[in-house]
Amino acid sequence: MALIADDAKDRAEQLLLMTERLAALAAEDTRRIKAREALPDGEEKNRLANAYRLELARIKQEPSLIEGAPPELLTKLRQQTVALHEILAAHEIALNAVKLVSEGMVHAMAEEVARQRLSGANYSAQGSLQERVAPNPTVLDRNA
Repeated sequence: MALIADDAKDRAEQLLLMTERLAALAAEDTRRIKAREALPDGEEKNRLANAYRLELARIKQEPSLIEGAPPELLTKLRQQTVALHEILAAHEIALNAVKLVSEGMVHAMAEEVARQRLSGANYSAQGSLQERVAPNPTVLDRNA
């Protein structure tokens, strides 16, 4: 979805609003992650990020779309873009921490399942470990 703007100033103002809103959404997500709260569904953020990406691509191909905007507006847009990148860097760190913890939990559960499955094995008459015939229920407790 491309922006519908009357002129370069209008386009820059809309892009500034998009940048500010994306920064606010990413900052809120980061705050929620750190507070261990549930995140919203992210539909608005995804839609806005996609529109933002498309608009930046259009401007990169055709710089004249924004060249006529007032210098103070372009300066503010640059500042907000830098702020957005800083917020996104913090958001990425928070998301990577969640990913690391989640992967660690899955790994610990898999190790506990494997440990429990091997712990009750008996030796057969031939001297090898007997395989279980029935399914073995797994109990996850504090060990995982």
